[in-house]
Amino acid sequence: MARTCLAVVLAAGDATRMKSSKSKVLHTVGNLPLIAHVTQAAAAAGVNKVALVVGRDAELVTQAAKTGLDVPVTAVEQIERKGTGHAVLMARDVIGEGFDDVVVLYGDAPLIDPASLAAATTERTKGADVVVLGFRAADPTGYGRLLEQDGELVAIREHKEASAEELAIDFCNGGIITFSGAQALGLLEAIRNDNAKGEYYLTDIVEIARERGLKCVAIEAPEEDMMGCNTRVELAEIEQVWQKRARHAAMLSGVSMIDPSSVFLSHDTVLENDVMIEPNVWFGPGVRVGPGAVIHAFSHLEGADVGANAAIGPFARLRPGTELAEKAKVGNFCEIKKAKVGVGAKVNHLSYIGDAIVGAGANIGAGTITCNYDGQNKHLTEIGAGAFIGSNSSLVAPIRIGDGAYVGSGSVVTKDVPDDALAIARAPQVTKPERAQRLREKIAAIKALQKMAKSGPDA
Repeated sequence: MARTCLAVVLAAGDATRMKSSKSKVLHTVGNLPLIAHVTQAAAAAGVNKVALVVGRDAELVTQAAKTGLDVPVTAVEQIERKGTGHAVLMARDVIGEGFDDVVVLYGDAPLIDPASLAAATTERTKGADVVVLGFRAADPTGYGRLLEQDGELVAIREHKEASAEELAIDFCNGGIITFSGAQALGLLEAIRNDNAKGEYYLTDIVEIARERGLKCVAIEAPEEDMMGCNTRVELAEIEQVWQKRARHAAMLSGVSMIDPSSVFLSHDTVLENDVMIEPNVWFGPGVRVGPGAVIHAFSHLEGADVGANAAIGPFARLRPGTELAEKAKVGNFCEIKKAKVGVGAKVNHLSYIGDAIVGAGANIGAGTITCNYDGQNKHLTEIGAGAFIGSNSSLVAPIRIGDGAYVGSGSVVTKDVPDDALAIARAPQVTKPERAQRLREKIAAIKALQKMAKSGPDA
């Protein structure tokens, strides 16, 4: 029979140092809330259920924790803050449902690797009753030390209570503990608050377990995995680590990045093989880029689907609802929003295409605008296959430009244009000989009078 595992995720921690109007765990890394990173890692490691201990913004935190999750989540509220041991006991009823393993995670530590969590569960199957994830700290100052003897964990010593010999230990407590589901409630209920703060420390569970003859061990995970977030500075540091990992994975999968450090990805960015990304590109949520596409420098993509061998930018913006077909091109200083651009179609320069369908092979001239909004409603512009839209044209929706149609440059088109028709919608040019010289003389005279008025009668 497969083992069952419960993840107790603590998401009710103090957010004072974040200086924020919202819960700490709702802040994002890779455009995904911290809490969702943690619950997704737990699910990837094979947990069967999540017990979420919430406080501030309980409904929003619970909703965020369920993002992309296929395991059930039960939220329990912690009203009083009496330490980590007390927080875990808020999930007493869920723990009591009976699981082989119970793992305690922290909602503000989004970098935990599912492999590390799975390793802890594996260690439990080898006979350990309590497994603590630790790390070798480059600077252990402030961290609790993991004290081992004969291959077993004997205690977790807080930094301020450690002896000089114990302070020399660089194996530190990462905070994540997996323990026997059968022993869980008994161990948790035995934690006492006889310390200076009057709090119930989860770390006491190790010594309690050993007093009961249970086996405790510590296993090592990378220090990065344990990074927690208490300030905006730490949030930025975690973002850097996450981005570095995401870029590394993308490049190993066949994506080229000229300057990886200047490319920013989202948690759900999909980049297929042979995609080329130039410097300073930002991917918001919901972007897929097909094979062989090129994203030129300083482009911004969000909620967009880019087809194979398409070209974007430089300095292009793709907004949500954009769908670019194979070999489509969106050039410099163009914005596309909620539009389908067909195979080989080109929107090359300084154009806005919104709420539109652009047919295969169509060419959109520089400065073209689809006038999609009337102040209250959005309207559709349809541009047919092979159509040619001259530069500096305004297409006032709802409107259809037919297949193979031409729109003359500078036109303001308000009526449908049939297939293969030419539409010119601009005022006729009027030329007045020698008028330019007279106009310059008039302007100069006005300027001279203005100068005299400013200088005054005594100048």
